Amino acid sequence: MPPDSVAPRRTPAERRRWLALVSLCIGQLMIVLDATIVNVALPSIQTSLHFSPASLAWVVNGYFIAFGGLLLLMGRLGDLVGRRRVFLSGLAAFSAASLLCGLAPTGELLVLARFAQGMAAAAVSAMVLAILVTLFPTPRQTARAMSVYACVASAGGAIGLLLGGVLTAALSWHWIFFVNLPIGVAALVLGFALIPVHVGSGLRHGVDVLGAVLVTAAPSLAIYTILQASENGWTTMRTLLLGVGAVVLGASFVAVETRVRTPLMPLRVFRSRQVTGANLVRALFPVGLFGSLYLGALYLQNVLGYDSLHTGLAFLPQSLAIGTFSMFVTGRLVARFSAKATLIPGLLLVAAGLALFARMPVGASYVVDILPVTLLIGIGAGLVFMPSVALAMAGARPEDTGVASGLANVSLQIGAALGVAVLAGVSTGHVRSLLADGVPARVALASGYHLALVVAVGCLLAATAIGALVLRGAPRAAAVALGRAEVSLGAD
Repeated sequence: MPPDSVAPRRTPAERRRWLALVSLCIGQLMIVLDATIVNVALPSIQTSLHFSPASLAWVVNGYFIAFGGLLLLMGRLGDLVGRRRVFLSGLAAFSAASLLCGLAPTGELLVLARFAQGMAAAAVSAMVLAILVTLFPTPRQTARAMSVYACVASAGGAIGLLLGGVLTAALSWHWIFFVNLPIGVAALVLGFALIPVHVGSGLRHGVDVLGAVLVTAAPSLAIYTILQASENGWTTMRTLLLGVGAVVLGASFVAVETRVRTPLMPLRVFRSRQVTGANLVRALFPVGLFGSLYLGALYLQNVLGYDSLHTGLAFLPQSLAIGTFSMFVTGRLVARFSAKATLIPGLLLVAAGLALFARMPVGASYVVDILPVTLLIGIGAGLVFMPSVALAMAGARPEDTGVASGLANVSLQIGAALGVAVLAGVSTGHVRSLLADGVPARVALASGYHLALVVAVGCLLAATAIGALVLRGAPRAAAVALGRAEVSLGAD
């Protein structure tokens, strides 16, 4: 056995390094937990804080928008002011925002606190892998550390669903946020003591703050437009003006990025057909994945009468399938066939699961109706994450690898936020119409969820078409190597 595989692990420096990894993994676990733990508590939150069906989506989207919109900025800040400083600041801010979420007395304050959580999550997530690869410089060390990190991150989704159900059923929805406090404090103490200081290059090199504001504001306004249109109508003057405002903000972001000295997102990366196509796939795909969790939790509790604990258990097979395939199966399939040949069947499996979900009866049976849906979506998602990021990065020039990786993450988060908004808007509008016609509430809700899921199927089929027609295959070995870090996003 090579000397570096045994001897260095006995030195104090190596033990310190692995303890520092514990801090990084705890931080990532906290971020992953928060992406899934909220879903099973949504009906309880809606009842407690009097959210309307459409505005409830902000509990999820406030987190996703801030997370996705600020990932690139936080990555840049880490380079400029120090990765350790940004990571620890993110942990402290996330813990504080979690406390505010748990204490929120109104829906508006909860959504604001969720935005704050998303901002802090971006700081933590953007730094984890950057610190990890500096702590473990040799290929063997990096691979071993990445395996531990991926295992923890993949397990986080399943833990979040279970923990969310247990805490909501045994205590209240407030505790799904309070649970972050001891986790955050533990990660802070370990990180402060063990993560080495990194001195950044200084703010004089420039930060594209305006770009970060615009890339967060544009999807926020677009989502607000979608959600209020479901209540007030798509052709009202208010909706049209809001839509124009969202387009103007998006165009302003593009204009800023073409002129600023250090752009947050260099637009040259979109000259690559591969990068553009892969990121379109990654933006459309989470409409189905996160839409199934969002609508699924509401369906199981509002239509089938499940409590929060049984809802978490119902979706546990989906998270386990994502983690299992991401870690143990997908890499081998990519190595044998190709990233593209693995991606397309994965997208089709998710679409098939959503199509079955869209036909689920009001009196559904778990084994016959729900379990097959969770397995199809889970297996399909497990086949999509790693190949999609590998394809996106394979199309980037060497000097743009970091930007391409960040863009792949942003596409996923913003796609999830816009997707949940669209599905919530479609569902809410249809339910309102049916209730006005005298349709029973449970039937109306089921029909609204079904229509939204049909829209999600359409998004997955569009992603499949783009993947088949636009993307080229990435080299197999490179695809596996580039996709290792993406395992964690299966739970995000």
